Amino acid sequence: MSTTVGIRPSSAATGAHRRRVVGLGALAVVLLVAGAVSLAVGARALSPAEVWHGLFTPPGSDQRLTEITLIVQTVRVPRTVLAIVAGVALGVSGALIQGYTRNPIADTGLLGVNSGASFAVVMVILLFGLSNPYQYVWFAFLGAAVAGVVVFGLASIGRGAGNPLTLALAGQGVTVFLAAMTTAVALSDKASLNALRFWNAGSVAGVGFDIIWPVVAFIVAGLVLALTTLPAINLLNLGDDAARALGVNITLSRTVGIVAITLLAGATTAACGPIAFLGLMVAHVARYLTGPDYRWLVPCAGLLGAVVLLGCDIVGRVVTRPGELQAGVVLALVGAPFFAALVWRGKFKTV
Repeated sequence: MSTTVGIRPSSAATGAHRRRVVGLGALAVVLLVAGAVSLAVGARALSPAEVWHGLFTPPGSDQRLTEITLIVQTVRVPRTVLAIVAGVALGVSGALIQGYTRNPIADTGLLGVNSGASFAVVMVILLFGLSNPYQYVWFAFLGAAVAGVVVFGLASIGRGAGNPLTLALAGQGVTVFLAAMTTAVALSDKASLNALRFWNAGSVAGVGFDIIWPVVAFIVAGLVLALTTLPAINLLNLGDDAARALGVNITLSRTVGIVAITLLAGATTAACGPIAFLGLMVAHVARYLTGPDYRWLVPCAGLLGAVVLLGCDIVGRVVTRPGELQAGVVLALVGAPFFAALVWRGKFKTV
């Protein structure tokens, strides 16, 4: 009897581990397929052979192949890479912010990242007359980072220092203030308003590798920090007292986590504009697939984020061809019903 009891938990754990590994592998395969589709779909549809030639054939004397090469290498490859990188970053940051705040409806906008980036964009356009996204993208990242630091600083003072509720309230206050200031500046300056309208839609199109590679560097740094905090998040979700008793340095852990979230969400927002709902959505789906263990939840959320954002970008190219809808718009159309269903489900459970 004792042997049977001892074997069952081990078998169950092995089965759960196997399912998680298979699930992550399946998501990786889906992402590869979505990436291939992304290279073929657009205002001009390309066959697999044309995509292959576009990837590996240098521009030459054949005008048709040269045109295909330019489409694939200068438009669709950067767009696909940015969608994957941004999706991973937003998925991971969404899971992290929910873990650190113990708030199931928390999103990266909670830290004021989106509003900080938007405010920085309109201010540099107003003050310096910058009109090219390549010029103001770094100011957007700076604004996102400063907003995150301000929110964390406000949440670290007073009686409720370090409390998840205090962090949420500080983030909401900073977000509302910066949103009001952004609107005031944009309405007073036509150039700022036009730039904000374009940037605020949330799109992975029109960004070259000269912007993508530096953004990737910040995102990789954020991912490395995120991976170091995963065991601590599991313990923090037991409560601060329990985590402290188990040896977790709560202040250090939350500081590293906030820095990771700011790097991930700030760099992505600077390159793509604010993309709502993605982190919120994929964190819940990942939790359903993997359970509450953040060592599995966070990688799953990253892969799901890449699949969902790339899928939304592909859908946006197809539904209004030869025009297109920005990925942020498509995601909002999907995310708003998801959020409403999440709220309804929560209320249903409490009844």
